[in-house]
Amino acid sequence: MRGVTRRLMLLDTASLYFRAYFGVPESVRAPDGTPVNAVRGLLDFIARLVQDHGPDDLVACMDADWRPQWRVDLIPSYKAHRVLEEHPGDTEPDVEEVPDTLSPQVPVIEEVLDALGIARVGVAPYEADDVIGTLTGHAKGPVDIVTGDRDLFQLIDDARGVRVIYPVRGVGNATLMDEAALREKYGVDGPGYVDLALLRGDPSDGLPGVPGIGEKTAAKLIAAYGDLAGIMAAVDDPASGLSPSQRRKLDASRPYVAVAPTVVRVAGDVPLPAFDPALPAAPAQPERLLELSERWGLRSSLNRVLEVLRARA
Repeated sequence: MRGVTRRLMLLDTASLYFRAYFGVPESVRAPDGTPVNAVRGLLDFIARLVQDHGPDDLVACMDADWRPQWRVDLIPSYKAHRVLEEHPGDTEPDVEEVPDTLSPQVPVIEEVLDALGIARVGVAPYEADDVIGTLTGHAKGPVDIVTGDRDLFQLIDDARGVRVIYPVRGVGNATLMDEAALREKYGVDGPGYVDLALLRGDPSDGLPGVPGIGEKTAAKLIAAYGDLAGIMAAVDDPASGLSPSQRRKLDASRPYVAVAPTVVRVAGDVPLPAFDPALPAAPAQPERLLELSERWGLRSSLNRVLEVLRARA
């Protein structure tokens, strides 16, 4: 019999289906020849995650807005390199450049999750990270965040039982990141990871960072001065131990440093819709699920998910 405290698992869904797409051969196809490697791979991920970690509740968090304008307004380069080439006069929102055979699989993933009865939550103008941050803040019990995105390391909190399951090669070979692992690898705690990330920068997100301040230097500065505010206070203190080069680089980066925390820190106040996070014991829409299974050739992957869900009931 389950206890009162429920374990919540939050999926950074896009991160996982991207990994599934590149980790499962494109030769995995539906009966009509359409690639379904991302769909099958994500379902296999979910089955393995539920089997190995035993969550009571699970939410597939979605990117309702993968490049929110409020972040772009602060740092225009934010994810700019991922924007699909636009044409003069375009007025539509930015479209993320993704492989041609992945885009058609995303609606299938959404339909399958809905038919299974697995909660799927995305809220504009926010990214999945922000949904994850808000749900983590509201959680009453332990939380497992499954993501290939290091940005979510900022939410790690041993006192609240918040850890990150970080896939290396598939979810069967994942690193469990807690505070000890975070300190060992980066020399910071969860909140400190925000300061480290913005100082270091992240080309994959279009964050420039402070030129000349790499990961190791950033960690040393945080260790010496506590946090970003302490580091910037040291810039203004002639008696601080900053080298002339560090002082000059940080001083020149003040405009970036002033706005970067808002961009890098995940939101904790996303207005969430009503939904039921409980893992279903049986499909919410069995007939629809059967249709999807037959149309897209998902029987083996769906059977694995359904077996694990029944075992958890």
